[in-house]
Amino acid sequence: MAYQTYSGQNRPQPADRTGPLARIRAGFGLRGPRREQHVLGPEELAALSFPVGDDGVVIGEDPHRQAAVLGLFRPSAYDVVLVGGVWTAQVIALRAAATGARVAVETARPQLWAQLAQAAGGGQPCVTVHQIGRLGAQGASVSAPVLVVRDLGPRPPRSRLSATPWQSTLTLLPFLGPNAARVINSADLVGVQRISPPEAELIGRVLSFSSQDVTALPQLGDDLTLWATRIHRQYVRTEPGSAEHQLLGPPRRVD
Repeated sequence: MAYQTYSGQNRPQPADRTGPLARIRAGFGLRGPRREQHVLGPEELAALSFPVGDDGVVIGEDPHRQAAVLGLFRPSAYDVVLVGGVWTAQVIALRAAATGARVAVETARPQLWAQLAQAAGGGQPCVTVHQIGRLGAQGASVSAPVLVVRDLGPRPPRSRLSATPWQSTLTLLPFLGPNAARVINSADLVGVQRISPPEAELIGRVLSFSSQDVTALPQLGDDLTLWATRIHRQYVRTEPGSAEHQLLGPPRRVD
């Protein structure tokens, strides 16, 4: 290998360290302002706190009156099942739209969703209503997440949509039908509102609920939902804001 040598006047001169290029570091850009370093001792670390909650849709408050946040939109498909009333599903849809997501509703009851679709988005088509089987690919992305609401009764057919990143599906079951166990078992998150004692026994077996939860489910108020995964349980109270109350009315379990 030949090495190039320099001698005398041919040797490269050092770059000018006083011009603007001297403040640029390769790969790092311009140097920022210099400040004194802040150092914490180990005994001070416990005092640190970060008052930032989870990123998502606020669906109500927990028993400690803290905001209950549902992280709907993720870099993978996310399936939610709500055994409950259309009122709660519509509140979630409105709040998802308020975060900038598009909402596509596939429903056998378009009359229940038409007013919401017209009112949401200030005239922008952020909520659309589709007939059964007429919902096409939504083109969800990190900058344009999509919530698909499936309001198709207690025996919803399998969705024709492919699972895609940044697209979540909320399947609404007014009560537990014959294939409810299949639908619930395939969900990432299940919300349960007031149901009958036999339904509570069934869903308690599927989701391994405690006896206390099984007993409580038939007595829940219209504004309460038990949200559950295979590991965690959380009761959430959903209260409408003034605009939501004007559009949807007060909480109700039965449509």
